[in-house]
Amino acid sequence: MQKPANKKPFIFYYLIVLAVVIVLNIIVSSVFGTKTKEVSYSDFVQLTNDNQVAIVEVQEDQIAFALKSDTDGNNNVSEVYVTGRMDDPDLMERLETHGVDYTKTIPTRPSWLMSLLSFFGPIIILVVLGTFLINRMTKKMGGGMGNAMSFGKSNAKIYVQATDGIKFKDVAGEDEAKEALTEIVDFLHNPGKYAEIGASMPKGALLVGPPGTGKTLLAKAVAGEANVPFFSISGSEFVEMFVGMGAAKVRDLFKQANDKAPCIVFIDEIDTIGKKRDGSGFSGNDEREQTLNQLLTEMDGFDGRKGVIILAATNRPESLDKALLRPGRFDRRIPVELPDLAGREAILRVHGRKVKLDSTVDFKAIARATAGASGAELANIVNEAALRAVRNDRKVVSQGDLEESVEVVIAGYQRKNAVISPREKQIVAYHEIGHALVAAKQTESAPVHKITIVPRTSGALGYTMQVDEEEKALMTKEEAFNKVATLTGGRAAEELIFGTFTTGASNDIEQATKIARAMVTRFGMSKNFDMMALETVNNPYLSADTSLTCSDESAGKVDEEVLSIIRSAHEKAIEILKGNMQKLNELSQYLLEQETITGEEFMEILNRE
Repeated sequence: MQKPANKKPFIFYYLIVLAVVIVLNIIVSSVFGTKTKEVSYSDFVQLTNDNQVAIVEVQEDQIAFALKSDTDGNNNVSEVYVTGRMDDPDLMERLETHGVDYTKTIPTRPSWLMSLLSFFGPIIILVVLGTFLINRMTKKMGGGMGNAMSFGKSNAKIYVQATDGIKFKDVAGEDEAKEALTEIVDFLHNPGKYAEIGASMPKGALLVGPPGTGKTLLAKAVAGEANVPFFSISGSEFVEMFVGMGAAKVRDLFKQANDKAPCIVFIDEIDTIGKKRDGSGFSGNDEREQTLNQLLTEMDGFDGRKGVIILAATNRPESLDKALLRPGRFDRRIPVELPDLAGREAILRVHGRKVKLDSTVDFKAIARATAGASGAELANIVNEAALRAVRNDRKVVSQGDLEESVEVVIAGYQRKNAVISPREKQIVAYHEIGHALVAAKQTESAPVHKITIVPRTSGALGYTMQVDEEEKALMTKEEAFNKVATLTGGRAAEELIFGTFTTGASNDIEQATKIARAMVTRFGMSKNFDMMALETVNNPYLSADTSLTCSDESAGKVDEEVLSIIRSAHEKAIEILKGNMQKLNELSQYLLEQETITGEEFMEILNRE
């Protein structure tokens, strides 16, 4: 394929023309313009006495004058003489005696080229500046001067034959979402059997879920399975500085989709343009609202039987306008949730195919240790393990690499050069064993998997990892209470052994308070409030921030109830540790020596007589 010629910017030619103009002006001015010549003061006096001086301009440090022979009929001067200004008291009288005009400025003869520049100069500057700005804008719009006015063109990336080759087999852990999307693929392959019975496919499908769960990957897999053109665009690309440009891009996108039907149009982060409109009829961003209105119109206008499927993804479904979610637009809502235990194991295996693994790798154990992780985080864990193997000059990834990468994601990298005093190290050891001991002595609690007092880059001086044997979707009141008790175990150990406590339990306090408050306000685990909802989750897929939906009086009672739960859990932790002081000291001393111990080592010492 022949490469296009390298076109130099237009501003480059303007600069060349400007340089030529300046050079010509210098040459012409030296030939035709006014010349300047220096003379002595005595010559000036002599020329004045001889009546040869026509006009004099007295300046601060010099005197400029012109002779009658150098002045034309229009009083333009071809040559000006200058001389130094002397202390001459008779100067003015001499000039008046010989009829010399000294009240005006000497008129010079301008260059004809300078006259042209003074007229056309501002015009040239405006043209150069305008061309430069238009070039910049058209480059951002994806075109050159030929597309200078194509502001309404869509920026959608088009993958005509799914060039990246992504199929459903490359997407793991989302079986329900794949099943819902398989029907769309079948419709694109065999539209006749749906038309025969009178069924029509949904015009749009909305993929909803937390970040990193594979919503975009699923959309590409649909295009790969259907083998149809795939238009991909982000919602933010519709929002423009000029009002109406976003709506024009929507029209252009649907026009292209209709021309290439059957095809798939994927709009990522649709909440950027699909947010709820306010009730007053006035919007803080008219461009955003016009873009949304145009999207609603286009989705109503196109014929779904042509095979144009609209897919969209968002992790903020609660912020979308209801008109966008009604039947006839985004008919189908497909949840893409965080994977369960089997899903995490399947995802790890998919990404594990890309790296070299040794025989010790157990993906099920890693999946159990990563409850709540998204597909993107699991891919990052596998990649971190491969990087660790390279740093250690090994050719394959081991189980230890994967376990360490899980800890890197949870707590950060090890701070190998961190300096901690023996006293603080002892406090951290007792603190972590306090957590583990309380957890192990409770029936409704996850087993201890690992304990370490090696500092991490997240700021943690140590941590205790608990891993459930099986995936749990529900949590009983006893399990929730035991979690709070386990979180208070570190502070309880400090109190019992050292008679005081440190700031090391700050994160434990935060987590314990969050669980205890949820027990009262959201889970109905309080006798005082029974099954009354006192709190709502604002954004379940992102920050999971909550807000109270009760009176100030009830909020005060909630605080009392939360405090009661935490105090009871704290007292329970203290009682457990008091009854196991020997094991608390023995395990803490062992942890001080080893710095990191496994759950098996911990339980072996705990069960030893």
